Amino acid sequence: MPLNDVKVSDLQWRTARRSANNGACVEVAPANGQIFIRDSKDQNGPVVRHAGCSWRMFIADVKTGRFDPDDLGGGTSRPGRIGR
Repeated sequence: MPLNDVKVSDLQWRTARRSANNGACVEVAPANGQIFIRDSKDQNGPVVRHAGCSWRMFIADVKTGRFDPDDLGGGTSRPGRIGR
C-alpha cells in the first residue's frame, strides 16, 4: 500500500521507549519528511500520515500538557488547553 511513493512495508516502525509492549499504543515511522502512524495492535490496518513539522508541533504541545484533561475536581483551565 504505497503512500506518495512510500511503501508501508518498508518503513522502520517504532514505539515509545516507555511502551509496555501490551499492544495498546501507536507506532511511528519517519520517511521523506513525513511521519506515518499506525495502531500497534493492527499493523496491517490504516496508516495516518502527517508532515514532519505538524508532528513536531503536536509532540511539543503534548509535552507542555496542552491536551491534559482538567482536574476531576473542577480545576481551572489554562489558556490553549483543550477541554471544558
